[in-house]
Amino acid sequence: MTLLINHPFAEIKAGDSATLSRTLSAHDIELFAIMSGDVNPANVDAAYAAGDRFHQIVAHGMWGGALISTLLGTQLPGPGTILLHQSLDFLAPVAVGDTVDVTVAVEAKDPLLGSVRLACTVVNQRRETVIAGSAVVIAPREKITRESVSLPQAEVHQAGGGYRKLIAMTAGMAPLRTAVVHPVDAAALGAAVEAAKLGLIVPVLVGPKHKIVAAAAAGGFELAGIEIVDVEHSEAAAEAAAVMAGDGKVEALMKGTLHTDELMRAVLMPEARLRTGRRMSHVFAIDAPGYPRPLFITDAALNVTPDLAAKRDIAQNAIDLAHALGIARPRMAVLCAVETVNPAMPSTLDAAALCKMAERGQITGAVLDGPLAFDNAVSAEAALIKGIISPVAGHADILLVPDVEAGNMLAKQLEYLAGAQMAGIVLGARVPVILTSRADPTLARLGSCAIALLLVRRHKGEPS
Repeated sequence: MTLLINHPFAEIKAGDSATLSRTLSAHDIELFAIMSGDVNPANVDAAYAAGDRFHQIVAHGMWGGALISTLLGTQLPGPGTILLHQSLDFLAPVAVGDTVDVTVAVEAKDPLLGSVRLACTVVNQRRETVIAGSAVVIAPREKITRESVSLPQAEVHQAGGGYRKLIAMTAGMAPLRTAVVHPVDAAALGAAVEAAKLGLIVPVLVGPKHKIVAAAAAGGFELAGIEIVDVEHSEAAAEAAAVMAGDGKVEALMKGTLHTDELMRAVLMPEARLRTGRRMSHVFAIDAPGYPRPLFITDAALNVTPDLAAKRDIAQNAIDLAHALGIARPRMAVLCAVETVNPAMPSTLDAAALCKMAERGQITGAVLDGPLAFDNAVSAEAALIKGIISPVAGHADILLVPDVEAGNMLAKQLEYLAGAQMAGIVLGARVPVILTSRADPTLARLGSCAIALLLVRRHKGEPS
């Protein structure tokens, strides 16, 4: 426990001083940019990269000035201090990685006002003075001893940062030749065009040509060099794309402006030849601001009430995807409403059986535990309170839900209440199906394309 002990006015004398040291990090700059309202990383980065001395002095001066205030409020005079006036000259910038010594020294006291004037200096590791000035404060009259408050760790989350990392992981990989099914609105077509620009896919647009061209005109997209397979309507587009995948003419399918069930009916057609020995299932790859690792939810879109055999395939599909994305041994929480096996709740029996199947090698490549309630799966504190000792509890990478209703509601709650972004993909077919919501932003769609590319090129061992 750290105690803060102040210096009342009567104890203070000229020449008294206090010092603290800090090192400036990029994280500090991000936090100050957000506090000041300039949250555009491009603007912040540009100022630093260009060596814009004025902006560096102002931005980093804010940080140095805050350290002076910290020193006044915690050490000299300490708790109970009221700042009246501060005058600072910002003489030089502070660069990321610089360590500064901040010093305040008493110059004079005013007994009538109970005020103290202090000289303030900030010196870097090269002994250069970067800030100099003075502060006038009202010093506390009484002795105060107070326990220091332990502040939470502040994190700056960039929406979609997880998807940007996935896209970066595809560097050097050959793009996937992908049939984009019925892309007749600006959102679906724009995502395909952008994915092509990033080298994630080589799009083959399957749908009514006149509608695709109209969507391109409305969105300002250039279609030169992009193949278009002209078919009459969305059902025909789905069927044509599925047959192209079965014939090996494309390596992936991407949902455009049509319903999921319409696309999946075509994927399941016998003539498409896309079925394998494993059940198809959907995985949401979630970028959640409040969770420290990638999070996957399955199955929240395809299998309505899966039985134990279906859950086994759903689990293995998600595990294989995690491997392709670089998670060597993912932790899977089999979710239920409770964390104990209850014969009246069939999902808890399935959870226990799945864990035993993993022990016996019927599910491979992951650590499973269940039944686990959602709080126990993602919060180590919740698991500790409930006395759950588990390598998965509080650290889950994959959440296996009991049915599509629970999974879909969980995913949408994370999206709309917690600010998460959702990428989606269907596994278990001969080719991945990039399956996103029509309401998904472009970055989530690009994340889905990156996942499909990583899955095909890495997991299947194909050359990049």
